[in-house]
This record gives sequence, C-alpha cells and structure tokens, in this order.
Amino acid sequence: MSHKLAEFIRARREAVTPAMAGLPGGGRRRTPGLRREELAQLCDVSPTWLTWLEQGRPVSASSRMLARLAQVLQLSAAERGYLFDMADKADPEHGEAAGGGAASNELAAIVAAIEAPAYMLDRQWNAVAWNAQACALFAGWLDAPQAGDETCKQLPNLLHFMFLSPQARTLIAGWPERAQRLVAEFRADVGRHADQAPLAGLIADLSGASVEFRQWWGAQQVLGRDGGLRRFQHPVQGLLNFNQVTLHLARQHEVKLVMLLPA
Repeated sequence: MSHKLAEFIRARREAVTPAMAGLPGGGRRRTPGLRREELAQLCDVSPTWLTWLEQGRPVSASSRMLARLAQVLQLSAAERGYLFDMADKADPEHGEAAGGGAASNELAAIVAAIEAPAYMLDRQWNAVAWNAQACALFAGWLDAPQAGDETCKQLPNLLHFMFLSPQARTLIAGWPERAQRLVAEFRADVGRHADQAPLAGLIADLSGASVEFRQWWGAQQVLGRDGGLRRFQHPVQGLLNFNQVTLHLARQHEVKLVMLLPA
C-alpha cells in the first residue's frame, strides 16, 4: 500500500466522529475522529493490520475489505473511487472504463459543433481542444493556439490558469471556494497516477508556486467533477451563470468534455 493511500485513510478516519459511526463519544481524544481501534472493530480487522495500513506498509487489502472500509468511513462516490484507485483494486460495484484513442482534430471538431462554451481536458488537465465561445469566456487561458497549430508550444493547463494567473481570480466568481473544490476534483481524477510523470511534476510545480494549491492538495479532500453552477465575472459581458456538464470519452476515458450551458 502506498503512503498516499495511507494518508488518505488516516485523514478520512479522523473526519468521522464516533457519533457518525454509531459509537459513544466519551473519554478524552486527541482528535474528534475515530480511534484506530474503533475503526478496526467496525471493519472487523485487527488494530495492528489497520495501523500497518495507515503507515503505508505492504499489507494486503482485498476489494471486499476496501468496500467495508469505504462504508464505515462514509465515503462519497468520488472518495470511494479514489480509495480503490489508490489501492489499485477494482471496485466490485463499478465496471472498468473503456480505453482507446482520439486524434486532436477529431476532438476539435466535437467542441466546435457545440453552441456553448466547451473544452476538453486530458489527465493533466491540459486543454486539448476548445471552441470560440470558450476562448471568449476564458481570456488568459484559452485564447492560446490550438493543439496542432505550429505556434502552439505548450497546452494551456487549467490548474496553471486557476492558481498562477491573476485573471482567474477576477474572472471566477467566488474564486477561493471554486479553486479549493477544483483541487479536490483533481485529486479524485488523477488517483494513484499522482506520483507518476508528468502529473508528479505538475503537482510539484503548483505546490511550489502557489500557497493555496499546496495547502489544499495536502488536505486530502476528494470530490467528483460532475458539474453544477459556474459563475463568472466577465470583464466585458458582466456576471455570467452556467450549468457545467462533464462527460468522458468512451474510447479515451481520461479525456473529459466540459460544456457550460446557459443557466
């Protein structure tokens, strides 16, 4: 088991109070969350095994055991997916995603046909395709050359824009809350791949350049990137409200199509 998984389990254990787990909360506690012994009892495992798991030792955890752990820790769907991904185990409640490939010109054709701001992100959250509406909305991010353009030197990255561009802090209404949520969504998205290149380099660069990213990445929060209300304070068009819809490509599941539909 990886240290990343160990840190996540420990953080989630400390976030579950005895009352939430149906246990009495008496006695002095170092943290408001469950003790290891209590979590071990609820999961029907030995405290020693759980201690080793939280220390990142190479212990074996079955899919059934992880499912019980997810239930006791009251994990959301995104957190459960992250748990199984980090443990490199298949969740018995979910099937595997399909793989495949798609050419960048095909991606561009898809987003160009959409009559609302739309863009596609790869696993590193680089924008690999976007339409004119998205370009007009995200000045400072998507007003860059498209992939395949001879002048395109580097794909525009959503996290770079969000945390390193002053324009993002004025464009994104409620920037602190949205930026914090974005980090939790990114953690859920990358899962166990966070320690692999090029994701590890991206995370290290952002942690070094942004205090907020470093703090929120260390908080071990995990949220699903499913959609919801998105608000922008555009310098020309004023306050804009959209409903975000996020879809994954069937043949290239790590690529996401994000559409911002008028609210």
